[in-house]
Amino acid sequence: MSNEAKEPRSFEKTRTSETVLHRITALRAPRLLLGLELSLLIFAIAIGVGAVMIIDLTVKGELSTELVPAGALFVAALFALHIVIRRVAPDADSLIMPIAAFLNVLGVAMIYRIDLARDVSGWESTSVRQLVWSAVAVFAAIAVLAVIRNHLVLFRYTYLTGLAAVILLLLPMLPIVGQEINGARVWIHIGSFSFQPGEIAKILLAIFFAGYLVQSRDSLAMVGKKILGIRFPRARDLGPLLVFWLAAMSVLVFQRDLGTSLLYFGLFLSMLYLATGRVGWIILGVGLFLAGGIFASQTLDYVGNRFNNWLDPFADPYGGGHQMVNGLFGLANGGMTGTGLGQGYPELTTFSQSDYIFASLGEELGLIGLFVVLAAYLLLVGRGLRIGFAGQDDFGKLLAAGLAFTLALQVFIVVGGITRVIPLTGLTAPFLAAGGSSLVSNWIIIALLILLSGSIRNRPKLVIRA
Repeated sequence: MSNEAKEPRSFEKTRTSETVLHRITALRAPRLLLGLELSLLIFAIAIGVGAVMIIDLTVKGELSTELVPAGALFVAALFALHIVIRRVAPDADSLIMPIAAFLNVLGVAMIYRIDLARDVSGWESTSVRQLVWSAVAVFAAIAVLAVIRNHLVLFRYTYLTGLAAVILLLLPMLPIVGQEINGARVWIHIGSFSFQPGEIAKILLAIFFAGYLVQSRDSLAMVGKKILGIRFPRARDLGPLLVFWLAAMSVLVFQRDLGTSLLYFGLFLSMLYLATGRVGWIILGVGLFLAGGIFASQTLDYVGNRFNNWLDPFADPYGGGHQMVNGLFGLANGGMTGTGLGQGYPELTTFSQSDYIFASLGEELGLIGLFVVLAAYLLLVGRGLRIGFAGQDDFGKLLAAGLAFTLALQVFIVVGGITRVIPLTGLTAPFLAAGGSSLVSNWIIIALLILLSGSIRNRPKLVIRA
């Protein structure tokens, strides 16, 4: 009897100890995340500073202070973002922000190297402007974290964000503010200020797609006839797919931007598959886009030229294929280990600081360096998908996955175009390439992923229904 009486007390004591241990671990977790994120952030900044120093010593033979003022502003912004993250979302993923910072500083270093080759300095140099835009982008991320404390607030404005995305996409078509650069009409120009509204539109579209699919996925998941073992959706449910396909084709035709068109439609298609789990949507969507792209290549000269340069860039190596040929030679010159920072010729390639910065990095860092960059992208996208899988509500799951797919699709389109896997487009590598619009939008994506990652712990599961 005495043994039987002691067992419950022993069991209760064990449970109490486990509860106390769990609480201690929960209290220590934010501190551990704080230390990990801070250490990785310092390491990422050190890589960028070291790269700039190597470039200075290699190209100029001495260290320069040209990037110090703008660089100090960017570093201060990064540490401010770190502090805000640990106050607003103490349980947030500690790898996301340092990875983005690493890619950002690596891009600045390569842009600076090309500036030296072209003998530009001061505000005329792209690297200084890139650092200033990087600081602006990080402060924009801080503003997002400060204003949007709960991502479910975005669900209330599903259709409003969709309307805002459409307005942003139409702005470049206006006769006064719209501006055509390098054959694509995707810019707005006000005074000396230029911006690409489609970069912000992609975030708004991800929010809209997530909210719309949460409300409509039950009907979209309905299946029709089975063909070759695959269940396809009913004809009556094809409306949304056709609408967004026509929207993507409109971007291709009127704004003359193949990359943006592919990004928008690919984002919708990937989120549609995640919401419904139906492979039939993927097959129909890919078939529609291929059909539209082939038709455009036969009827629109600028699309046809891209296809011709993709199929045989050496047919016109001093004309339409000049950029691709130089990029391929640069990658070949880099080989496995690269020429070394400051010892290649990336400036010979057109748009080597923006569209072709991946080839510039490949020439001086080699295949091994590109693998490191791609691994950073892969880890960043993987963390985003993990946030989606572990999300506590349907809207948050789709939004996190959609934002991760946005980065993944953009990297695939850029790298695929440079390596001739797909036709070359005008998109830029996230965080690496020169461009303020891209930096601002991608750092806002980072802020949203951090916000979503901070909400997946210690919360009951929520299911949002229409």
